[in-house]
Formats: sequence, structure tokens, C-alpha cells
Amino acid sequence: MVPEMPLLPKKRWESMAKGLVLGALFTSFLLLLYSYVVPPLHPNVATTTSESTAPCSPASSEPETNRSAGGCQPQQNIVFMKTHKTASSTLLNILFRFGQKHGLKFAFPNGRNDFHYPSFFERSLVQDYRPGACFNIICNHMRFHYEEVRRLVPPGATFITVIRDPARLFESSFHYFGSMVPLTWKLSSRDKLAEFLQDPDRYYDPSGYNAHYLRNLLFFDLGYDSGLDPSSPRVQEHILEVERRFHLVLLQEYFDESLVLLRELLCWDLEDVLYFKLNARRDSPVPRLSGELYRRATAWNLLDTQLYRHFNATFWRKVEAFGRRRMASEVATLRSANERMRRICIDGGQAVDAAAIQESAMQPWQPLGAKSILGYNLKKSIGQRHEQLCRRMLTPEIQYLSDLGANLWVTKLWKHLRDFLRW
Repeated sequence: MVPEMPLLPKKRWESMAKGLVLGALFTSFLLLLYSYVVPPLHPNVATTTSESTAPCSPASSEPETNRSAGGCQPQQNIVFMKTHKTASSTLLNILFRFGQKHGLKFAFPNGRNDFHYPSFFERSLVQDYRPGACFNIICNHMRFHYEEVRRLVPPGATFITVIRDPARLFESSFHYFGSMVPLTWKLSSRDKLAEFLQDPDRYYDPSGYNAHYLRNLLFFDLGYDSGLDPSSPRVQEHILEVERRFHLVLLQEYFDESLVLLRELLCWDLEDVLYFKLNARRDSPVPRLSGELYRRATAWNLLDTQLYRHFNATFWRKVEAFGRRRMASEVATLRSANERMRRICIDGGQAVDAAAIQESAMQPWQPLGAKSILGYNLKKSIGQRHEQLCRRMLTPEIQYLSDLGANLWVTKLWKHLRDFLRW
């Protein structure tokens, strides 16, 4: 007789079946989440939504306040085109605080902390949007689409953005987003950035996933084709279009001077533009770009370089018009006030590594695979007069968005998944 094969215990079969079902469900869930989180990329084509193209209809009872000394009226309708790796998170905090202080209406993304970047912005991406809806402040990451954005704010809204030396921006973007760009995975040396710049065409594919982070990122964020021939007349046309549309282009390298000009433009109080540097990266063990590598990075990002040179020149013309001596005085006043707030608010007086941050509400969002972004510890004993301002000035972007009522379910779910997988 042939002996019968022993049957697997029933419980073992049930356990295997449950595992297969749960695995299939989890995989399906991740695929659905991925399809939502990563929208299709249309790098060169922006379209206007088919709904009514009429501008928003502001309520007649919008709050108005006046600065008693200067006689001007503080501007409350602002579009901030938030570019990447340009100290834009610090400026975002300034806008969050001003909007919260004056009870203004923000246009927030729905589900995420960006407007489905890197796709072009559409009004339908705004949380609780209805045709004709009007907002005071738009300030989250997007790929800029002027016609869509301007129909969400009242006529006369102020448009601002911030840019940075393209070689330095490229360096920061490469380190921050590198693990999300498959093009960089084949780089094998310790200094991947230097290896990339030795022969960028070998590693770069403009159609590659997240490739936009690796070339002319400013041009891309502003809604233009980042692969244009630098000698094309369209490049200068786009730059002049940015100049027509934006009332002020700030420079990251001259952030305090930029805030002085912004305060003058918006007719704000000094307290409104106080800041701590947020989302700053810990110093890399790899040396900063210098010499030949800096020149290579500049040449690799030639569209951004032309953009930066143009607005560097216009910036200093604005400074001249403002007055050099007056600017120096205003910058000194701002820095003194920032230093005073640093002593009042920050435990230890400086930014610390993520592991040293004691309160979860103060933990900044970290890039994939690293905890390189610094944060702060709030002092335990702060006087009642400054307690609220200190906390708001130190609150990272994601937590502040939640405090303001933004729906961030996708971002939060992604964070929980990353924490579970220790990414």
C-alpha cells in the first residue's frame, strides 16, 4: 500500500490563506495610493479647467486694517509661488502666521501638502473649492499655472516668489531628492554629486521619473519647459513674463534684504516678518560645490542661471530705489528682533538634529532614507506675551497646515507607512 500524504493542519492552511489575502489587499492599496500620490506628469502643457473662467468673487465684508503710522493698508491677498530648496518653508511660516493672525482664507491642497506637484496647478485641486470661490492666500508647492491661480484671488493680489543661485539650489535639490530620482541610483562614488557633474548627460534622462529635480528646477516650478535650448528666444520671453506677473522676486542669499522689501511692498509690521530658519539641512559630510564643480553645476542649469541673473539685477535696482542706508538700517532692526526672539523661544539657542527634538509637534518632515533636516526645541518657560508667537514661529510646515485646517490624509498616511518601514 502507498502511504497517504499527511495533510497540512487546517490552521496552517488558514494562516497561509489569510496571509495571501492580506498581501494582495495591501499591494492593491499601495498601488491605488501610488496612483493618487504621483499624478501624471505633463511637463510642457498647461491647460485651464473647463469650468467658468470668471475670477473669484470676493466678499464685500473682507476685513480691513490700517497701519496708523504709515497710512498704507496692509495687503492681505497674496500668491506665493513656493519654489523648492530656496528657504521657501521659512517664508511659508511667515504667511501662515499672518493669515492666522488676521483670520484670512487659505487655498490649501486636498489630501497632500502640495497641489499634486509636479503636475500643473488646477483650481479643482484646492480643498473645498467651488466655482467662484475666493481666497486670500495661496502658498503651497505647485507647478505654477498663472491663469488658474489668478482666478482664485481678488484683483490686485500681490504675487511673490523666491529664487536662489542655481548651482547651490541644484546641490541642495540633489542631496534632498536624490533618493527619489532613479537616475541617481547608478552613481557609485561617495560623492555622487561630483560624479554626476563630471558627465551629467550620461545619467540624466529628461523623461525619467522625478528628473525635473535635477535640472533647471526654478524654470520647471514656474511652469516653463526646463529642457528649452538656452539660446531660444522663448527663454527671455518667459523671464520677462515672470517679471510682469510677480511684484517681487526675493533672493534666498539676501533673505533679510528681501524681507525688508516684502514688508514695504505689503505694508506689514515688523513682527509679521520675524522668522527662524526652517527646513534647514544638516551640513553634508561631502564638501560644498566649489571651483570647477560649481561652474559645471551653473552650466548644467543654464535656464535657471539666466533667470537668476535677470532677477538679481532687478533686485538690486529695487534696493537702490529703497535706499542703501535705509536698507542697512532696516536689516539691522530685523536681525536684532530675530535675535531677541531666538533668546526668548529656542531651547539651547540653535537648531538641533531630529533625534534631539523632544516634542513630536516640532519634528520636521524628513527626506526619504535620511534624517538630515534640523529642527528646534521650544523653551519650557516662555512668558505669556510670547508663548503663542514662539510656537507658531517654530512649528514645521506639515503640523502648521494641520493646525490651520488643511486635509493632509495622504501625507499623514505616507508618513505612517514610512515610519512603519523605517524609511
